[in-house]
Amino acid sequence: MHDPQVNRSLQQQFLEPSEEFTPVPFWFWNDALTSEEIVKQINGFAEKGVMGFVIHPRIGIPESIPYLSDVYMDLVEAAVKEANHLGMTVFLYDEAMYPSGSAKGLVVQDDPAFASRGLRMLELDGSKPVVLSDVLEPGDALISAQSVTKQDDKKIDSEATQVVEPVNGTVQCPAGSSNLVLFIETYSRGTIRGIHFGEDDGEPNAPAAADLLNPLATQKFIRLTHQRYYERVGTYFGNTIQAMFTDEPDILGRRHVKGLKAWTGEFLACFMQEGCKETDLPLLWFEADNSETVRSAYRKAVNKRMVEAYYKPLSDWCAEHGIALTGHPAASDEIGLLEHFQIPGQDVVWRWVAPENGKALEGRHTTMAKCSSDAARHRGRRRNLNEFLGVCSSGGGWALNGGDVKWYMDWLLVRGVNLLCPHAFYYSVDGPRRFNERPPDVGPNNIWWPHYRLFSDYMKRMSWLMTDSVNMAPIAVLCREDWLPWQAVKPLFEHQIEFNYLEESLLVKASTIDNGYIRIKDQAYSIVLVENERLWEEKTKKALQLFRDGGGIVIVLHTDKQEQSLAATIRITAPNRLIPELDNVMPRDVVLDPPSPDIRVSHVVKEDHHFYVLVHEGEQAYEGKLTVAVTGRVERWDPWECSIDLADARLSNDGTTIPVLLDRRQSMVYSIDPSVQVHEESNTVNTDVSTDLDKTVHSLTDEWMVAASQFPVPSTLTGLGDWSHMEGLEHLSGTVHYANHFVVESEHLQQPTPVVLDLGEAYEMAEVWVNEQFVGVRMWHPYTFNIESFVKPGDNELRIAVTNSLANRIDRVQLPSGLIGPVSVTEYRM
Repeated sequence: MHDPQVNRSLQQQFLEPSEEFTPVPFWFWNDALTSEEIVKQINGFAEKGVMGFVIHPRIGIPESIPYLSDVYMDLVEAAVKEANHLGMTVFLYDEAMYPSGSAKGLVVQDDPAFASRGLRMLELDGSKPVVLSDVLEPGDALISAQSVTKQDDKKIDSEATQVVEPVNGTVQCPAGSSNLVLFIETYSRGTIRGIHFGEDDGEPNAPAAADLLNPLATQKFIRLTHQRYYERVGTYFGNTIQAMFTDEPDILGRRHVKGLKAWTGEFLACFMQEGCKETDLPLLWFEADNSETVRSAYRKAVNKRMVEAYYKPLSDWCAEHGIALTGHPAASDEIGLLEHFQIPGQDVVWRWVAPENGKALEGRHTTMAKCSSDAARHRGRRRNLNEFLGVCSSGGGWALNGGDVKWYMDWLLVRGVNLLCPHAFYYSVDGPRRFNERPPDVGPNNIWWPHYRLFSDYMKRMSWLMTDSVNMAPIAVLCREDWLPWQAVKPLFEHQIEFNYLEESLLVKASTIDNGYIRIKDQAYSIVLVENERLWEEKTKKALQLFRDGGGIVIVLHTDKQEQSLAATIRITAPNRLIPELDNVMPRDVVLDPPSPDIRVSHVVKEDHHFYVLVHEGEQAYEGKLTVAVTGRVERWDPWECSIDLADARLSNDGTTIPVLLDRRQSMVYSIDPSVQVHEESNTVNTDVSTDLDKTVHSLTDEWMVAASQFPVPSTLTGLGDWSHMEGLEHLSGTVHYANHFVVESEHLQQPTPVVLDLGEAYEMAEVWVNEQFVGVRMWHPYTFNIESFVKPGDNELRIAVTNSLANRIDRVQLPSGLIGPVSVTEYRM
């Protein structure tokens, strides 16, 4: 995939980015596949600028195409060959359907011992002998029997716990104790989702999940899956085939027996290697003063075993065969499990992250983007991936709109994600089991597909910018391998202060600490922010002490004033105190005036040019000024409109000040070339001439002609308005055409000034023609177009095609539909 574009300027690379930076969507193979249709769809992707895909077998494939069979592999080979012919990228997917690791149950099929296992706690009356054969099921193994002293239903005295050794197949508590607990390794009975009808969650043929903590099970998984792909399409590995995608492996499997903890054979030794005792096992269920310490050690033991038994073998195999391991773990903040991913990844699904209700910044899921990007930064990985948009509509069905698609892209990109994996393009939407399977289709079967090149080119430009660049974050936020704090970083996002998550283990083992800086790969941090003082290991505390003693700043956010175990420079007890304290010790790299909590900024350096990426995550337009410390020639790079212009910039003692106007769902990039130092007047242009001009507004309220080709238009639909409330149209989806005319005065065209068409409200996609010339398309508010180059003196014809959401038809909902207005044309004059 690497294309350095050596002889092209940065501007050229931005405007026409390499296909290396293409989105790589999940492509759901979910029906009776044919080579002809596969080739046809691949060419359709390429026409829209989508030059890569993940082959993702999905439920709906008929049983006549068994997974990994010759028939199935013939189809894979046809897809890979066509992709190779077109210069496209293919990621293989290692499961059918998910979570990964069992090869659709084939790992377990001939080796039942490879089935997923867990640890069960069984409470019994230990005052009399318990015969183990009466309580152990086939395949069970007793790990430990213990007597516990319960203080209430949930709490025990951990100091009083004793191991009880079985005698002749029976166990009994010692005198004075009657609370017996058995810890039993057992089959989890977990499953995965298969690819044939009858194999989904809860269905009788759902494939068995494999024991991912067992390296022998993983070896068989690789043999069945990875090696099978290599045998058939190995000649394409490292060129067309770039990666293998492993998807949220689940140790216990889906729908497993309730109450289990992840476990496998000989795992007690792993548990004890983390400093735990056998008598700590009850604390995985019961509460005691040291419960959280034991559970943290247990999680670390599970993650270590998961890396050793599953992720590292997969990574090693991929590296040996010239491809990358990509995909993502099961949880949103398991950054440590990304250690062996050549392309670290994460998964934005279920609208856990969203524009509304604070969900852009609040909660553990809001760490997902930086989980993958910071894992990549600190390991020297060039790319990092996020799967996104799966079940991300506000209603869970097909109501996802184009504006939200853009919002999710920007949410990821400004946080450093540089390989986007849209979920998903559907091979087929035939029948509810297909079109309702983790909807919606965000590609060929949605309303925006005719204009999808806008999306694909946008993702390429922004992915290019966020690759082979270094973000200028001065702050490292300390995190654990399975915990990324979000409360402490919320004010940083809201005040455009950049940071990166730094894992505790990387601080200790992979960083250089000297002269008040923590250096790791291309990053250098002068400030460390720590949330929750009690979590950290002794070696971490020593590293922070060394950092502070060398002049570094350690800021600790902790609500308990009594516990002060870290070498803190500054202590705060609430997140709202963070920004004032930072302002006392660090100059701002970026300042917005007026302040806005909705604007995100990433400052990256690429080939000695400074780029400031601005993304608007809010709902109201922002107008203000951006001040940055760097000076030089300033350009305004618009990644959606594909344009580069000289920016209106002012030099001052604080650096460079740039006027900023960001509409809802808009992003903008400001490029500063420090090698070209300019006088103030030479970098001053008027980029928004409309603010200084007189204007005439023409309101188009009457004389609308309305027509539709996909359904009959009722006589009551004679103008603007929401047609979803009209009888017979409540659950229809389609396109309605609106026609009108307007007059432009002849003197307007004597000087080039804007003529702005504003559609007001429209739902959802609006395409515009003026005088039979296509002007453009808008898929979110504001629905405004500069039509200056399309108008003529006198009468002008206007045609607008508005396509509503497919959710009205598919989900049987009643979302607003059509051109609502008010519609106006505004002429500006000198």
